[in-house]
Order: sequence, then structure tokens, then C-alpha cells
Amino acid sequence: MACPFCKMEKTWLEQNNIKHDISYVDTDQSEAIEMVRKTGQMGVPVTEVLFEDSSSEMIIGFDVPKLSKALDIGN
Repeated sequence: MACPFCKMEKTWLEQNNIKHDISYVDTDQSEAIEMVRKTGQMGVPVTEVLFEDSSSEMIIGFDVPKLSKALDIGN
């Protein structure tokens, strides 16, 4: 994982005990294509927050306020 913001987000998720999966879009072309399809852009990190009602929210960039709000945690 070369992206410094991706590393920071991964650390933040782990520190907040947030279950997460990582897709390496720099080495997996099918994952990169899916990311662009969902977001219309190629910037990383991209976080897809999945909700219990089966909806989701895409968060582009390591944005702690948006992540905290979407994940309903008080950081």
C-alpha cells in the first residue's frame, strides 16, 4: 500500500475497531474498474460504508468528519 492517506485511513479504522476490507486498486485492475464505476474518479482512498438497510455511502479521500458521521462514531 503506497498511498499515505490510505495507510492513515487503515490505521484510523483499526484504532476505532471498524471492520473493513481493503481492495488494492493499484494492483487489481477489476477492483480499479469497479471503483471508477462507483465513484466516477480514480482518487484514493475510497471508502464504501454499507448500512443495515442495504444502502451505502461513498467517501472519497481520508475525511475523518465524513467517516465518523457515516460510521456513527464520535471522533
